Amino acid sequence: MDLPIFQIDAFTLQGSKVLSGNPAAVIPLNEWLADELMQMIATENNLSETTFFVKEDDTYHLRWFTPSNEVELCGHATLASAHVIHQILDDDRAVLPMSCVAGDISVSVINEDSSTRYRLDFPNRSPELLKGKRALNKISKLLGVNALELHQDRDLIAVLENEQAVRDCQPDYAALKEYECFALAITAPSDDKEIDFVSRFFAPKQGIDEDPVTGSSFCSLGPLWSAKLGKNQLKARQISPRGGDVELQVSENTVGIIGATYHYMQGVIRIPE
Repeated sequence: MDLPIFQIDAFTLQGSKVLSGNPAAVIPLNEWLADELMQMIATENNLSETTFFVKEDDTYHLRWFTPSNEVELCGHATLASAHVIHQILDDDRAVLPMSCVAGDISVSVINEDSSTRYRLDFPNRSPELLKGKRALNKISKLLGVNALELHQDRDLIAVLENEQAVRDCQPDYAALKEYECFALAITAPSDDKEIDFVSRFFAPKQGIDEDPVTGSSFCSLGPLWSAKLGKNQLKARQISPRGGDVELQVSENTVGIIGATYHYMQGVIRIPE
């Protein structure tokens, strides 16, 4: 059985769409494969996410797999899927309806001069401030830098003093893998006046020590910084080694997550019948 596969870089850096952002594998299907086989393919790909989708009526149903397990929501791989659906499979609708385990989502196509970006409408997951020093001290020790605040929804979020602290952070991945959280994001105000805040994202429990750019993390990071800065339109940069840029539009129920994509590679994978 031969299947098409595309590798798309999502949330690429402004002004440099090549070899930045977060690479995702995208595999369109006519019908679902067995869960075990999809997991094996994702493990073989060894990217932070592999997306499989099936179109039913007018809606694309998405599933995402890390090298070790399936996840219920993934931003960069949704952006990558939108690129494949819109630019390669030629679905020219302005809004691409999608669904996933987390519920219905949609992606809007934004045409700007000669470029195209995509807006994800994801759920607003405003994190709760965690009070008490015990967890704060434990996370500070695990990160090797001083955490000023801890917030949590799906992800644990540590607010650090400044951008340099975020850049310099070298977490204890083995200890983080054992910590009771889905993943840990660290964040601080940006030194760049054009960017509101920076972040990094660690998910060793999900098979990813550091994710290059994590769209779903902004479901919580967006509302957190919106409240701190008193504004609903935000620009963010994930300062992983590859790096990526994200624009955010925060509302009461949703977070619009906007980014650019780059078609890096395509091919065919062969699965024994």
